[in-house]
Amino acid sequence: MKKIVPFGILVIVVILAFMFPGNVAAAKPATTYNGADIAWLLISTALVLLMTPGLAFFYGGMVRKKNVISTMLQSFVCMGLITIIWVVFGFSMAFGEDVGGMGLIGNPKSFFMMQNTLGVAWGTIPVILFAMFQLKFAVITPALITGAFAERIRFNSYLIFITLFIVVIYIPLAHATWHPQGIFFKYGVLDFAGGTVVHMSAGWAALASALYLKKRTGAEEVHTPARISYVILGTGLLWFGWFGFNAGSALGSGELAATALATTTTASAAAAMSWIFFDILRGKKPSAMGACIGAVVGLVAVTPAAGFITVSSSLIVGIVAAVVSNLVVIWRSKTNIDDTLDVFPCHGVGGMVGMLMTGIFATKAVNSAGAEGLAYGETALFIKHVVALVAVSVFAFVGAFILLKVTDLISPLRVTPEEEIAGLDISQHDEEL
Repeated sequence: MKKIVPFGILVIVVILAFMFPGNVAAAKPATTYNGADIAWLLISTALVLLMTPGLAFFYGGMVRKKNVISTMLQSFVCMGLITIIWVVFGFSMAFGEDVGGMGLIGNPKSFFMMQNTLGVAWGTIPVILFAMFQLKFAVITPALITGAFAERIRFNSYLIFITLFIVVIYIPLAHATWHPQGIFFKYGVLDFAGGTVVHMSAGWAALASALYLKKRTGAEEVHTPARISYVILGTGLLWFGWFGFNAGSALGSGELAATALATTTTASAAAAMSWIFFDILRGKKPSAMGACIGAVVGLVAVTPAAGFITVSSSLIVGIVAAVVSNLVVIWRSKTNIDDTLDVFPCHGVGGMVGMLMTGIFATKAVNSAGAEGLAYGETALFIKHVVALVAVSVFAFVGAFILLKVTDLISPLRVTPEEEIAGLDISQHDEEL
């Protein structure tokens, strides 16, 4: 029965595709379309998709050689599974008409099976393009979590967990934060490209996963990364793709996109150097791994702030985030929490630092749709971000822990000790480097 269900779901999807063929004939194109905006968002959508293979290399190079393929596949498979969920009902629940006026979830009927997406505008771009752009954010978020339970999770159970995570945690957060009727959106929370929706949700889910799955067999042994060259390659791909992630979130080709691109560049560069120099301060040798982790932490931290802060402020964001995340990595290493690739210290903490920094350095001089932060004499935005930070943290952590338990009841999450010792590449996929 377990072998039949996954393919059976695909059969149901095919039947739904016949029943709901979409807009066979497009309506008259909306007059608000802007060719330059469309071109930039097409490019940005491709750039953000590239981040997931980049993450696969980033994580794959950090694990032990016997787990490289399984770790990389856990990222790569999200491009397949999450896409199907998004097309069938995910986009509709995230960005469809608000249900009940509560700002928590969208109507699954609004864009079910991508209905009502041709000849319809989302600002100055087609709504189908916006849907595909947002899909790439949904794809990479569960992939980020995988670094926390790397080297010890069953692949089939992983697929169940990320399906539940997208539906129960990611989609409500996306709707609450980015939909005009979302509860956080109306409250005044600023999240330009996903510090809350993507990184905090993934970071807290990662911590819950590490606690639930407990330590790896032999976790006390020296962990030797398989391919640091993979980590460097993955960092390059992530940094490159992040320009679509952040600058694309301007949803247009203009000064705001250029500003977001600039702040993204600067924060990441500052964080990479900050991580290296802080390691030297602690008496460690500068390392390629440290430079790469620092760069990614900077990208994470500037994500919510990219389109709301100045370039000079992004230097502060990158430097502070790198130091704080580095300190949390040190703290984590002294505990029994086996977050294999330090997802929570880097993505979770980085996202939280970025959210607070947005509350400090946001200014309407950069984005008139934003607000003035603490540095500009206003306290309201910062307080709102503190409230939202607490709410999202509790929701993501508790929700993820419950989903892990539910998944474990459906299908055991952890591989056997024998499978873990042999390596997940062989035990889960019959493949090896």
